[in-house]
Amino acid sequence: MRELNQRAVLERLRDSGPATRPQIAADTGLSKPTVGQALLDLEQHGLVRTAGRTISGPGRSAVVYEVNPAAGHVLGIDIGRGLIRVAVADLSGTVVARLDAPNRARSAGALLQSVRATAEDAVARAGLRMADVVSKVVSTPGVPDPREGTVRRAPNLPGWERKGLLNELSSALGPDVVVENDANLTAVGEYEAGAARGVDVFVCVTVGTGIGMGIVVDGALFRGAHGAAGEVGYLPYGWPPPDSPPREGMLESSAAGHSVVEMAASRGLDVETAKDVFRLAREGDRRALAAVDEEATRLAFMVASVAAVIDPALVVLGGGIGKNTDLLAEPLTRALTHATPLRPVIVPGELGEEAALTGAIATALRTARDVVFARRGTG
Repeated sequence: MRELNQRAVLERLRDSGPATRPQIAADTGLSKPTVGQALLDLEQHGLVRTAGRTISGPGRSAVVYEVNPAAGHVLGIDIGRGLIRVAVADLSGTVVARLDAPNRARSAGALLQSVRATAEDAVARAGLRMADVVSKVVSTPGVPDPREGTVRRAPNLPGWERKGLLNELSSALGPDVVVENDANLTAVGEYEAGAARGVDVFVCVTVGTGIGMGIVVDGALFRGAHGAAGEVGYLPYGWPPPDSPPREGMLESSAAGHSVVEMAASRGLDVETAKDVFRLAREGDRRALAAVDEEATRLAFMVASVAAVIDPALVVLGGGIGKNTDLLAEPLTRALTHATPLRPVIVPGELGEEAALTGAIATALRTARDVVFARRGTG
């Protein structure tokens, strides 16, 4: 019962912020003496601290208590094709150290070394050691497969699909590492602090070098039976002729970043990147606008397919291509009106390139808060 009381008081302070003992008692339904004992225990364990006294209202001032954010720290890592992003946060979610490093690795071994070095540097900048970090979450392209110790479907990271990779990552970063798909963590980030706040059923689509999707149902990630839910890059956009061999990743090969360049080039534009195409479209170039329109039509196929199965309230678009919602929204909506009566609201992501890292930190915090509470008094 004592532990339950402590947990109730701690959750009240986490959810609603600093409060006095009478306020906590009123909000939790616990008696003032019970709250007082719980606060004393939590303060002794370093999980809460005093934050001053009340200075207004009748009667004597009262002590204000708050969660002690320094009771533990978490590490979030986002591994991208061109950049490794790392953040260290305290238990309040405040980032206390942030570091980006270019990803120039041409092998899994080199990438592991870069990830470890960047993580250790960020932790050191926070004034900590790796052993001080309570929880670590890594965002990566592909589908982590703990049974095989590998990451499947991550072709954009050379060697990253080799067997035992997850074990190597754990050895590089220390124990208790959680590896999660980047689109899933992007969805978590947008749910916790972005465009999907308060939306319990939505999908978050990332369109860039590849195409991925995170699915949130009833406020929790939906991963499917094998962790591959949301691998919409494999949707069969444009079935191959009956006499041709089956192809994988048809939608990704037809609608990811390189395809936007190809669509523009087929219309006579000399461009190198999808960013160039969208820039020209904003300047009014008709060929670029036509390429954007075609890209929106292809993405509409994906949205219509997902809407028919999941019925999301919201589709959040992110990634290097998806962030151009100002240009994509109108032709995408137009294409959907001809494809399906099911048309979820489509919005741009709010967190941009920070979404997956934000999701990694949020995921790590959920674990860390429980771990810190379970460890109280043992150190």
